[in-house]
Amino acid sequence: MMRALLLKFSNSPGLARWVTSHKTTRRMSQRFVAGEALDQAVAAARVCNADGMKVSLDLLGESVTNVEEARAARDAYLGIFDRIAQEKLDGNVSMKSTQLGLDMDLDLCAGMVEEIAARATSYGNFVRVDMEASAYTQRTIDVVKRVRAKSPAIGVVVQSYLRRTENDVKDLLALGCRLRLCKGAYKEGPDVAFPAKADVDANYVSLMKMMLPSGIYHGIATHDPKMIAATERFATEQGIGKDKFEFQMLYGIRTDLQKDLVKRGYNLRVYIPYGKDWFPYFMRRLAERPANMMFFAKNLFRS
Repeated sequence: MMRALLLKFSNSPGLARWVTSHKTTRRMSQRFVAGEALDQAVAAARVCNADGMKVSLDLLGESVTNVEEARAARDAYLGIFDRIAQEKLDGNVSMKSTQLGLDMDLDLCAGMVEEIAARATSYGNFVRVDMEASAYTQRTIDVVKRVRAKSPAIGVVVQSYLRRTENDVKDLLALGCRLRLCKGAYKEGPDVAFPAKADVDANYVSLMKMMLPSGIYHGIATHDPKMIAATERFATEQGIGKDKFEFQMLYGIRTDLQKDLVKRGYNLRVYIPYGKDWFPYFMRRLAERPANMMFFAKNLFRS
């Protein structure tokens, strides 16, 4: 019930304005968000790189309502690639399709994503399109396929809680597309998503076993020790080297696991979000784990 409530709150503009206007909650967001400016994200990326971790930078924002906002997001992402190159960071970029106008027009969105992928290609880099709620799944995949026909420097996220994902993975692997596998963080109905955690986990392992032998460099995104252990066992059994895939984790979550995986020779990428529109992302992080909600409750009324 708490998870459902937090996910509902994540879509409330009024609550977002109230929460983001308070110094205490803005400070708490720094647990999961590097800051509101690119400089802060770059500083966090330097620390991760120094610890042997790769990064993926993401300007937070979604569901823009006009072309000017979409163009501003596009320009920001082009600038992020420039900055990564200037700073010589070991990092790439993640972004959301609704931040680039998908709600308004698929062609508009695809054109902007194509520009960003072209900038990534010019630097020998890579951009990943995040997966949002299920209403956007097919359109997001359509955009990625369209852009990937011109540039291989683009990949997409797949979610193990969606019933459709097995077919999506088969389709995308046939195209040679790089994937990030995660569980999923949006509220979905039982006809669309597996309601039981055990089924989500079982599908996660099944999808991982489809992805790793493909010969494509994928991201296994999880903080769940059981999913990590299952991935390690399978890779070892199949003779898949540690350099053939990477684990991915979120900024500020399970840093102990992050360091342990690096110590044991695995590639590890930290997803580093930043920006002023951090409220929806922050609420989804609270909804994911009870420990995150306890952190929020303990700090809410501190000065």
